[in-house]
Amino acid sequence: MENSFKLTRNDNGIAILTMDVPGETMNTLRAEFGEQISTMLEEIKADSQIAGLVVASGKPDSFVAGADISMLDACQTEEDAKQLSQQGHQVFLALEGLNIPVVAAIHGPCLGGGLELALACHQRVCTDSKKTMMGVPEVQLGLLPGGGGTQRLPRLVGITKALDLMLTGKQVRPKQAKKMGLVDDVVPESILLQTAIDMALKGKKAPKKPKLSTVNKVLEGTAVGRNIIFDQALKQVNKKTQGNYPAPEKIIDCVRQGSTKGLLKGLEVEASHFAKLVMTPESEALRSIFFATTEMKKETGAGDTKPGELKKVMVLGGGLMGGGIASVTSTKAKLPVRVKDINETGLSNALAYAYKLLNKSVKRRHITPAVRDNQMALMTTTTEYKGVKDADIVVEAVFEDINLKHQMVKDVEAHCGEHTIFASNTSSLPIGQIAQAASRPENVIGLHYFSPVEKMPLVEVIAHEGTSAQTIATTVAFARKQGKTPIVVQDGAGFYVNRILALYMNEAANLLLEGNGVEHLDKALVKFGFPVGPMTLLDEVGIDVGAKIAPILESELGERFKAPAAFDKLLADDRKGRKNKKGFYLYNGKPKDKRVDESVYGVLGVSPGAGKLAEQLAEQCVVQMLNEAVRCLEEGIISSARDGDIGAIFGIGFPPFLGGPFKYIDALGAQNLVDKLTQYQSQYGDRFTPCERLKKMAEEQSKFYS
Repeated sequence: MENSFKLTRNDNGIAILTMDVPGETMNTLRAEFGEQISTMLEEIKADSQIAGLVVASGKPDSFVAGADISMLDACQTEEDAKQLSQQGHQVFLALEGLNIPVVAAIHGPCLGGGLELALACHQRVCTDSKKTMMGVPEVQLGLLPGGGGTQRLPRLVGITKALDLMLTGKQVRPKQAKKMGLVDDVVPESILLQTAIDMALKGKKAPKKPKLSTVNKVLEGTAVGRNIIFDQALKQVNKKTQGNYPAPEKIIDCVRQGSTKGLLKGLEVEASHFAKLVMTPESEALRSIFFATTEMKKETGAGDTKPGELKKVMVLGGGLMGGGIASVTSTKAKLPVRVKDINETGLSNALAYAYKLLNKSVKRRHITPAVRDNQMALMTTTTEYKGVKDADIVVEAVFEDINLKHQMVKDVEAHCGEHTIFASNTSSLPIGQIAQAASRPENVIGLHYFSPVEKMPLVEVIAHEGTSAQTIATTVAFARKQGKTPIVVQDGAGFYVNRILALYMNEAANLLLEGNGVEHLDKALVKFGFPVGPMTLLDEVGIDVGAKIAPILESELGERFKAPAAFDKLLADDRKGRKNKKGFYLYNGKPKDKRVDESVYGVLGVSPGAGKLAEQLAEQCVVQMLNEAVRCLEEGIISSARDGDIGAIFGIGFPPFLGGPFKYIDALGAQNLVDKLTQYQSQYGDRFTPCERLKKMAEEQSKFYS
C-alpha cells in the first residue's frame, strides 16, 4: 500500500509531516493509516535533530475532511468499532505526547477526525480562506467524535462551546475559530506553512485556558456549575430529539465523564460509547443517507448524457417562490438571473427578498457588503421579454393555473432560443399537460422546489414522456449548482413528494374530525420524528394551498385522495393559516407562546376529547405515506427506493433516523405493514388498501435493500 504520509526536514530543525492520500481529491482518515503514522512518529522521536513538527496537507484545497465512513460499515461487532476508536486514541496520544512543539497548518475543510488530529497538536494555525471550515459533524451520522474530540475540544474552547459544536455538528469559519480559541492564528494561505514553522520554532507552550465568558467561568469552574450545564444540555437535547437519536446523550456523558475523571477515563468512555453508536440502527440509517447523497452527486439523472452549458437563467414570477429561486441562482449557482413579472411591485419584492437573505449573511459576518452587492448585481429585472434571448433555462414560478402556464410556454418559445429549457415550478399539475402547449416539448420539464427555497434542500426534477435526456441532465446540473439535492421523478399529479404527503395530511385531517386535538396530533407526529406536526405544517404551507391541490390529485389519482370536509369548513371561515394569521393556531404572540385557536373546533363541528394514543395517531398517518411511496415505486414515478428515501427526508422531513420510507418498511417488514393496512382498511375503508407491490413483497418476504 502506497504511503499517505511524507516526512521532510528543514535546515532550521523543523520537520513537516504531510498527509496526501493517493488518488483522492480530499484526505480522509482510514484504519490502515494507524501503522503508517505510528512509524513516522517513532522516526521523529528517534531523531534528536528535529526541534519541532508541522502537520500539513498535500491537498491544495483541504486539510482532512474526516474519517472514511465506509470503514464503519465494515464493523461486524461493537468490539470492531471500539478498536477503531482506540487505535485513533493511541496515535493522537503519541502525537500529543511528543516533547517537541507540534503545529497543525490548516487550509480547507478540517472536519471530524481531521479536527481531532489538529486538536492533538499543541497549536493550530489556519488560513483566512472561505474554504477553511472546522467542525465535528459526527452527530449528523448518529455518532460522536471517536478520536478524542469529546475530551480535547472542551479543554480547548470550554465545555459550553464544545457541546454546542458537537451536539449540532455546525462548522465554524476561521475568524470564529480564532475568537473561540480553536486556532491560535489566522493567516493568508500564502504564508500558512511559514507561520506554522515560525510557531514551532518558538518552542512548546503550555496549554492555554479556554476563553470563557464571565458566566461560563463561574459555571465551568465548579462541579456544581458543570452539572448545571450538563443537565440543561440534556433537557434541550431531549426536547429537540424526542429521544429518537441516542448520540447527543452519549456526547454529553463523554464530556461529563472526562471533566470529572480525567482525559484517559474520558477516552475510555468515548471509545465505548462510539462503538455502541456505530452498531445502532439510527446511525446505520443516517450513514445510508450520507452514502446515498454522495452517490447521487455523481449522477446526471439521464444515464451517460452530459449536461448542457449554463450561462444565463430567467425566472418568471417575482413572488415568494420566484424570489427564492432567483436568490439561490445568483448566490449559490453564481449565475446571472433575469426576473420577469407583470408589474414592478413583483420585481421589487423579488429583489428585496434576495437582498434580505444576503444582508443576513453580512450581519453574521459571513460575507462583506461588497460581496453582497456583487451577488445582487447578478439579478436583473424586466416586465417584458427583453434580454432573455440567450437564457439557457427559464424557471416558471407563476400560479397553479394550466392556462396561465400554457401562455408562459408559448411566450418563452417566442422570445428565447431554440435550446432554452422551460422548467415549471408546479407543485401538482402534470408536466405532460403543460408541455401540450409547446412546439418544443422536449425542452419542457418540471422543477419542483419546496418552500422556503433557500432552506429546503430537495428539488424534484420531473420528466414527461417527451422530455429529452439533455434537458434532464442540464436541469439536474442546474439544481446542483443551486446547492440542491435533485431527484428525477416521472410525470404524474403530485409527482412523488406531494403525493405521499397528501395522504398523510388527509389522514391527519380525518383524525382531527374524529375529535383528536390539534396539539395532540402535532405532538404525536413530532414524537414520531417529523420536524413539525401536520396541523402546524398546514398552517405554514397554507390551508388554501392544500385545498387547491386536493381536487387535482383526486381527479388524477382517484377516490383515495378525496380530501376530508375539514378543508372546506376552514376556508369558509377564511382560515388560510399563518399567511392571514388565522388557522389552527393563534399568531398574535411570540412563537414560543404558540397556542391552539380553540375556536377552530367550533368551525369544524368537533369537541376534542382525550383522543387516541400518540403512537396510534402517528401510525395511522404514516402507514398511508408508506403505502403510497411503494405505489409510486410500483408505477415508476421514482426509479429507486434510494431516491424515494432521499425525497421524503429532504422534501418533507421524514425522520432521518429511520432512513426514509423504504428503509423503514424494511425494518418493519412488508408483512407487518400489510397487516396494519388491512386492519385499517376494515375500519375506515379502501383508502388503506395495500398496494400490489407491498402484498407481493409480504408473500416473498423480500426487502427494498439487500
